[in-house]
Amino acid sequence: MKIILIAAVAENRVIGKDNQLIWKLSADLKRFKNLTSGHYILMGRKTFESLGRPLPNRTHLIITRNPDFETLEGHYSFRTIEDAIIFCNKIEVEKLFIIGGGEIYRQTIDLADELEITEVNTEPEGDTFFPEIKDSLWIETYREEFPADEKNEFDYAFVTYEKK
Repeated sequence: MKIILIAAVAENRVIGKDNQLIWKLSADLKRFKNLTSGHYILMGRKTFESLGRPLPNRTHLIITRNPDFETLEGHYSFRTIEDAIIFCNKIEVEKLFIIGGGEIYRQTIDLADELEITEVNTEPEGDTFFPEIKDSLWIETYREEFPADEKNEFDYAFVTYEKK
């Protein structure tokens, strides 16, 4: 199974504030949808709740310490990331996308095979951060840069990193 972290990350590693995205980047949302559709996506409970509803054409794996947390049919909750990964291996999931939040990213970056990052050219205030991408562990294999426009409020780049 290939484990892929996917995130939009500001220059100061901020990814969110008050459990919300902090920018409008239509292209990033389209890329996220294109990459994750048809796959399993793993997230923390707060990230799941911030979505408002399950995302179409994806199976949601939610990490929560709440034993009473109930998921909708066809989606799953787990007490630990390890339990979710064991589940995915048992059912032979091809790709598992980790979609947040900050603590989930921190706990899974060392398990990941690939990072799909949208670098956002801004340094906003925030309370949630993406872990440092260490040059000693990751190699950039793809980069495409774009200017801000009417649908994307900041300059941004789509960047793929693969584990060395």
